Amino acid sequence: MNDVQIYSSAYCPFCIRAEQLLQAKGVEYKRISVDGEPEVRREMTAKAGRTSVPQIWIGEHHVGGCDDLYALEARGELDTLLTPQA
Repeated sequence: MNDVQIYSSAYCPFCIRAEQLLQAKGVEYKRISVDGEPEVRREMTAKAGRTSVPQIWIGEHHVGGCDDLYALEARGELDTLLTPQA
């Protein structure tokens, strides 16, 4: 399975929803909290070009936010993205 990283906040309902989808699919992911961490948020913004959370990466692919993650799932593309290509 490709590495999954999610920049997240404990108080963000969209972050919670995104993490719930990943958990329901049995995906292990690295949660990077931006709460009280302005340097981490700046790092996320520089990588993603966005300031909102969550920001999700699967491998080197920037998925985007919660709605983007759910859209991938609805189109049946999330599992493919999670599986490393040989």
